[in-house]
This record gives sequence, C-alpha cells and structure tokens, in this order.
Amino acid sequence: MSYYHAKPKRLLTEVSLQDANAPLTGGYCAGFELKAWRCNQLADHFIEWLADYALKEDELSVDHVNMYVKLRQAAARIYKSEKYKKRGEVGEIALHAICREFFSTIPISPRVFYLTSSNEVVKSFDLVHVRYIGDNPELWLGEAKFFEDRGKAVAAAIKSVREHIDQGFLQNEKLILGPQISRNIPHYQEIRDLLSSESSLDSLFSSAVFPICIAADSDVTSAAHAIDDSYREGIREEAAALAQAIEDSGLLTAIRIVLIYLPLGSKSQLADAFDLRLKGLNP
Repeated sequence: MSYYHAKPKRLLTEVSLQDANAPLTGGYCAGFELKAWRCNQLADHFIEWLADYALKEDELSVDHVNMYVKLRQAAARIYKSEKYKKRGEVGEIALHAICREFFSTIPISPRVFYLTSSNEVVKSFDLVHVRYIGDNPELWLGEAKFFEDRGKAVAAAIKSVREHIDQGFLQNEKLILGPQISRNIPHYQEIRDLLSSESSLDSLFSSAVFPICIAADSDVTSAAHAIDDSYREGIREEAAALAQAIEDSGLLTAIRIVLIYLPLGSKSQLADAFDLRLKGLNP
C-alpha cells in the first residue's frame, strides 16, 4: 500500500475534538484568509484528493507525463456518478480526505466502482477504508451528507445508516466488497473473512467504525473572520448538537460512530467552486 503513504499537504484545521461522550466528534475547518472563509482553497484541496478518492491503488502511479491524464480519469469517474447533479460527492471526498489525513485510514474499495450490471452506481457506503490499531484492522464504513441545513443533514445521515446496518443490506454489501479487497493490504485474509457471507454481522460490528460526515452551512463559520477561541467554542456547540441527534437516535447501542463535522461558510459556493474545477478536467 505504498502509494497511500503520500497525501496532499494538510489544509484543514482540527478546531474541535470531543471524546468525553459518544460518539467521538471532530470539527474540521478550511480556515480564513483576509477575513474571508477559504472556499476556493477548499475546492482546490478536494481536487488534490480526487485521484486518491476515485482511483484504485494500482492506478495511482503518477509521474510528470501522466499526472493530467490521471486527474482526468478520476474526474470522469465522478461525472458518471448518480450524485453528480447534486454535487453530493463533495461530501464524500471531504469524508475520504479527513479520514485519511486525521485518522490514517487506507481505502480498500473506491465508491465509484460499486456498479450494477447496467453500469449504474449501486446504493452503498460512501467510504470503505481500513484503519490499523496495532495489529488489529478496523473497517471504516462511512456515510457523508453535503447539505445547507445541518439538522436535515444529520437526520438524513441517521436514516441512511439505519438502512445500511439492516441485515439484508449488509449481507449484500459484503458480497460486493469482498472480491474488491486488494491482496496487498496488511491482514488481507482477516478483512476478507469479515466480509465473507459465512461471517456473522456481529463480528463485523465489533470490528467496524461507522464515520458520519456532515458538511453543511455553519452560522459560526459564515460570521467569522478567523479561527480563534470564540470560533472554536461556536463550532464545538454546533458539533455537539449533531452528536446529540445521533445519540438520541439509538444507533450507538448497535454500532461505533465517529462524527466528522465540516462547517461551511456556504455550501452552494463550495459546490459551484468545485464544479468549476471538475468541469475543467473534462472535455
């Protein structure tokens, strides 16, 4: 997995991390420049993560003669996504980037490869990574929501996760994911066994983490000009409200959740900025 050691230079700042109560909750911000939220810089950063998000490990060999081709290849796959018109993949890339950067996860099955026989993207987790804690692999099965309204975003995420952990859905998901796992990853057989049809879902739940990313408009971010103590406290309060919604849902009695909050100055502005850059990579 040598290609995954390389990552884009960090842009996001961890402005809030709460682990006293479940779920573990982190807030990550793009920061400010000249007293304005760094929207364009965040869009650029997500483009930098594009290949890592959309390409398989054996496709990540890049040099000075093929880097543009690789970016176009990654962009083309996103344009084929069912979420393209809604720009939902911005949330997925945010989830991917934050898990890779702050939690040191490794992709084991790119979202864009979950295809049906009719070549349509199937309903699935937005992220499938592995994280190594000592000698123990953790599966990270994630859900991302890119909304203007934070409350609607977390409600939609809770609904999606409920559907994902349904027995029938997860058994089908294991059949899709299992054959895609690279034999090059550490503890391949242990991970493959967890995703086998013979393995109990109880074993999967005990070794899996379900990160939920809420990328949504923030009242605090839209009014701020810098990351200071007041800003950090405001983001902490917004993130705590999202965490409370998850706690109230009862999901924590069944699974382990990590809540990732990406406060935005403007969701629509970020969607437009990302779309402009993505279109530049397509004919």
